[in-house]
Amino acid sequence: GVGKTTLIQKVTQALKSSGTSIDGFYTEEVREGGRRTGFDVVTLSGKRGPLSRVSSDSSTSRRECRVGQYVVDVVSFEQLVLPMLRNVNHGSDAEKKICVIDEVGKMELFSQAFIQAVRQTLTGSGTVVLGTIPIPKGKPLDLVEEIRSRKDIKVFNVS
Repeated sequence: GVGKTTLIQKVTQALKSSGTSIDGFYTEEVREGGRRTGFDVVTLSGKRGPLSRVSSDSSTSRRECRVGQYVVDVVSFEQLVLPMLRNVNHGSDAEKKICVIDEVGKMELFSQAFIQAVRQTLTGSGTVVLGTIPIPKGKPLDLVEEIRSRKDIKVFNVS
């Protein structure tokens, strides 16, 4: 809630208008009647789908991926994000590309395929990643800490 996604959106607009080759996704709050009911994934190519929604019942099935009151729709997330990340990873090296990943957080990390795709994108040559990671609270998230400690990553704290 400090403005990470807003910052990503503004930087993305500036890069697009300068003609930079850019692809990726951001997450956006979904509100109904002034109340947050979940999050959507929005790709820079304009596709949108659910990332999570508030669960109406408190009984949790074991297969459900949950973060607090939200149930994460891993299938929807993967269908939107994985093809885009694979496309970025398989571009020609001559074409420098920027890949937006907003964000690498608890909800997104329920997807093992996403974790692998992020690692591939970070190690791929020719791709610059503009992404967001959460400030650690509670149990550290392995991929987030791995990203934070990489020598080729520059972390800016948004407040």
